[in-house]
Amino acid sequence: MKNIWNELKKPIMILAPMADVTDTAFREVIAKYGKPDICYTEFVSCDGLCHDEARKKLLIDFAYSKNEHPIIAQLFGGKPENFAKCAELVQRLGFDGIDINMGCPDRNVEKQGAGAALIKDPKRAQAIIRETKKGAGDLPVSVKTRIGYNKNTAHEWLHQLVEVEPAALIFHLRTRKEMSNVPADWSVMKELMEEIQKENVRPIMIGNGDVETREEAEQKVKETGADGVMIGRGIFGNPWLFNKERKKENIPIEEQLEVMIEHTRLFEKYFSGIKTFDVMKKHYKAYITGFDGVKEIRAKLMKTTSSKEVVDTVRKYFPNVKLS
Repeated sequence: MKNIWNELKKPIMILAPMADVTDTAFREVIAKYGKPDICYTEFVSCDGLCHDEARKKLLIDFAYSKNEHPIIAQLFGGKPENFAKCAELVQRLGFDGIDINMGCPDRNVEKQGAGAALIKDPKRAQAIIRETKKGAGDLPVSVKTRIGYNKNTAHEWLHQLVEVEPAALIFHLRTRKEMSNVPADWSVMKELMEEIQKENVRPIMIGNGDVETREEAEQKVKETGADGVMIGRGIFGNPWLFNKERKKENIPIEEQLEVMIEHTRLFEKYFSGIKTFDVMKKHYKAYITGFDGVKEIRAKLMKTTSSKEVVDTVRKYFPNVKLS
C-alpha cells in the first residue's frame, strides 16, 4: 500500500481542515506562498455523497488544484455502510488519502452520530474505519479526533483506534466538552507518544491545538515526540505560515493586499454563484492588520460583493498595489 504519511520528512506540518475557510481557493494561495506538507479539504458529508442530488452540490468541496498535492479528503458521517462507497469516490478523484472526522463538536453533526459523537461509540468508530479501508484501495486512512468527550479518555481511545490500524491519528488536545474554552493540553500528546510505543502497530501521530506558527509547531514536536503538528486558526490572513523563508510581519502591506486580492479572485473563479461572498469577509478581517486606517478599510471591505469592489476599495487607500 502506498502511504503518503510514511513518505514525508518529519516533523510533518499540516494544514487543518476548517469549514468555509480552507476551500480550494485558499489552499491554492497557501500552496503558492507557504506550502504545508499535507493539505486537507473541508469536511464533507459521507451520507450526502451517497445521494445523487446532494453529491452534485457537495463535490465542489472536493475541488483541488494539482499544486495542493499531497491532499487528504476528509469525510464525516455516522453510518459505516456509506464509507466504503465514499472511499471509492475519493480514490477516483485522485486524492492522496482519506481522513475521518471524529472530533467535530457541532451539534448537527453529532446528531448524525458523527464527529465527536463517535468518541462515545468506539465500536461504530472502528466499523467506520474498517469500511473506509475497504473502499480506499491503496489510499491511507487517517482519523482526526479529540482526547475525549466529557473527560480525557485519550489512552483508552488511542488503543481502540489502533486496533483497526489507521495510517495516522491526529489528536486535537481538548475534549469535546472543553471545545476551545481551555488551552490545548500538549502534555497529553507526550503521554500518547509514550503509550503508542506499546502497540504492535504504530500510526503516524499528529498533535493539534493552540499552535499558530511553524516555530511553535517545531517546539511542540521537540517537547512531545509527536511526528508532526496540524495548524488551523493561525493560517487566517497568513498564507506564509508554513514558509520557512518568509514571515508575514516582514512582508510589505501592499504585497499582503495583493495576495488578498489574488485569493478573492480565486474564490470567485471557483465559487461564484455557489457560495456567498460573505465567506471571503472572515479572511479580510485577518488580512487587514498592522497599518494606519485599519478600521476604515476593513469596514469598507465588509460591504463589498465582488473582487472588483475589493480592488477598488484597496486601491483607494493603497494606489501602489500591483495586480496582474
